Amino acid sequence: MVRNKQGVYTQKNNNRVVVLWDLDNKPPRGPPYDAAMSLRRIAEKFGEVTDISAYANRHAFIHLPQWIIEERRERKTLDILERRGVVVPSDPYICGVCGRKCKTNQDLRKHFKQLHERERQKKLNRLRSLKGKKRQKYKERYISGNEKYNEAARNLLKPKVGYGLGSELKRAGVFVKTVEDKPQAADWALKRQMQHSMSRGIDWMFLVSDDKDFKEMLRKAREANLGTVVVGDSNRGLGQHADLWVPWIGVENGELTEKDLVPKRRSNEDFERQYDGVFDFKSETDLDNVVNELVAERTEFRGERISMFSEGEEEDEDWVIEEVDGDYFLREEGIEEEDGYY
Repeated sequence: MVRNKQGVYTQKNNNRVVVLWDLDNKPPRGPPYDAAMSLRRIAEKFGEVTDISAYANRHAFIHLPQWIIEERRERKTLDILERRGVVVPSDPYICGVCGRKCKTNQDLRKHFKQLHERERQKKLNRLRSLKGKKRQKYKERYISGNEKYNEAARNLLKPKVGYGLGSELKRAGVFVKTVEDKPQAADWALKRQMQHSMSRGIDWMFLVSDDKDFKEMLRKAREANLGTVVVGDSNRGLGQHADLWVPWIGVENGELTEKDLVPKRRSNEDFERQYDGVFDFKSETDLDNVVNELVAERTEFRGERISMFSEGEEEDEDWVIEEVDGDYFLREEGIEEEDGYY
């Protein structure tokens, strides 16, 4: 955010913004799609968002947060009451694909599985038998972009593992990367992505994390005249090393205002205050030298990083629905993946 001659802070249109999300340290506290879209809207205040990347190990995608567990329990209890006739819905349940009305949620789920999911499976089997241009045309016509089916499947079917965190983030335009189950694997992936972003000449970097191991990364970014914004739960750690700190809960809930997005003034003369009130970076730092230094440098970490997903409750229900790249279908052997589709 920069201030114009009228004293109003607005985004600088020619700025390029990249968002790096430590998903292992800062998972969404609510629906992942809504959290990702809120984060994108905040980042767009600083310029054009060129990339949003999220990194975590497999535990982030199989872990069930407490709000998901409670939501599923409430839905299961309500389904039982509806089947017994104790609770009568005021409005019928409507199928999002064909518009059919059902008395209970279980009737709607049964209708969806027997009709629409079975038809979806037939199309997938047909796609498997095609090749070349015929396969591409068939996929574009019947498989890709079927938003009605995907939306209904998200509401009625449950993934066999987790709650669809990866697919919901991808739906919001986030690049999701699963790293190895090794200490600091997500940290190194984020640092490599930061180095790559700096080499492309970005102006602002958003870091969604509270991990103190990123202090050195923020320092190198500031030396390269790169604006930094930290999104987290506490400003005592990484927030002190960035140009701006904003609360993660405020980003998720969309509670931040224009005044909350005004960067603080740097104390190390990386910024110069111009006559019109705009803070500009000095251009003396050689970006190539900084990137080379980052690549050659090895950072030593003390202790092992504690994951947000080291403890948690998982449901023991046997679901037969599997989610792949935002599509839901019956799990069946013999279907091979090609170009991200099944």
